[in-house]
Amino acid sequence: MPIIVNLDVMMAKRKMSLNELSEKVDLTLSNLSILKTGKAKAIRFSTLEAICRALDCQPGDILEYRNE
Repeated sequence: MPIIVNLDVMMAKRKMSLNELSEKVDLTLSNLSILKTGKAKAIRFSTLEAICRALDCQPGDILEYRNE
């Protein structure tokens, strides 16, 4: 898939665990894990906004497009 999810990179930069992020954005661990591993087919803007707020980053820090 040409959309790469760099959530794990941003979490490492912010030294935040999946559990901590889950609590801050009010998402289940399983849903965050699906997103983190790149298996998600979609993401709501409200979820992306909450993640960006919790990690103090921009959507482009999390999502990347690579032409295959």
